[in-house]
Amino acid sequence: MPAPRRPLIVTADPDLLDELLRLAAVSGVEAEVSPDPAGARARWSTAPIVLIGADQAVACLRARLPRRHRVILIGFAGAADPAFNVADLLGAENVAVLPDAEPWVVDQLTTDEPPGPAGDGRTLAVIGGRGGAGASILAAGLATTAVRTGHRTLLIDADPLGGGLDLVLGWEQVGGLRWPALAGADGRVDPPTLLSALPHRGHLVLLSFDRDELPGVPIEAMAATLDAARRGRDVIVADLPRQLDDAAVLALQAAERTLLVVPAELRATASAARTAATVAAHCENIAVVVRGPAPGKLRAREIARALGLPLAGTLRPETAVCQGIERGTAPTADGKGALAVLCRRLVEDLMGTGSKAAVA
Repeated sequence: MPAPRRPLIVTADPDLLDELLRLAAVSGVEAEVSPDPAGARARWSTAPIVLIGADQAVACLRARLPRRHRVILIGFAGAADPAFNVADLLGAENVAVLPDAEPWVVDQLTTDEPPGPAGDGRTLAVIGGRGGAGASILAAGLATTAVRTGHRTLLIDADPLGGGLDLVLGWEQVGGLRWPALAGADGRVDPPTLLSALPHRGHLVLLSFDRDELPGVPIEAMAATLDAARRGRDVIVADLPRQLDDAAVLALQAAERTLLVVPAELRATASAARTAATVAAHCENIAVVVRGPAPGKLRAREIARALGLPLAGTLRPETAVCQGIERGTAPTADGKGALAVLCRRLVEDLMGTGSKAAVA
């Protein structure tokens, strides 16, 4: 059973914090606390409600946190009046003045609404247990397979040093917006407008990097993209970097499942153990995909057991896949081969349409 989502309090004012924690206790909920917007980023988009203390209003505005649903700017009467002037710029839906607003705040804390408009899109994160593990090929194969099986799909390239999913798909000449163009996006972006502006063919949409520059992924752009995709796509596949930034953490928190791709080697397994520990802090549902060959004869189940994670599947070397990528053909485009079979099962599992057959 997933852990209950906790309200987020952002304040460094000890008196205000004591009062808000008291109100949370009265509400019967346990809140998470961050003294500043930097610490709040990791939980910003997933908390059911965010209470921003008046002392942090300007700091949160300067931090350009993404727009989201259910943000309350809160403070004591008199002392907080100047800070309340930035409420609209900050995207706060309500301003609460204590102590008069105490009953209303308690009521808000006991209402566990989703942090944003609901959607049916399901997110699958893919991350390599080490560099060169093959996570990008798996991510591209999953996205291509999802479209072939009738799902509207968004493929997110969130690894600036990964070489580019546009090259894996053969889409480097396909027009559309890349990450740098979305740097100013926020939660008010219209989902159909955003998705139609990205490179797309049929029901597959890609968000990747501009080949001329490799910036980090703007967290506000990631938040807006995930929100749009949940409402406008059936499947979201995110290829994430091993060195997690704020945007990657946001994607992990949104993911129903994370696939850790691990080459069948001892050193790769040791590296994957460190990656898995980092990922586990943000996504509970992690499974291993083991990629051959196994020069030391390590078995996939042994690797999964060593990592303490379930085995989602195995990948054998497929020369045809690598040759196809060099010619501009996306992985699993023809629906044939071991990668296509694995991707089809993983997509079915994600969407709840597959059988419960044992992993080979």
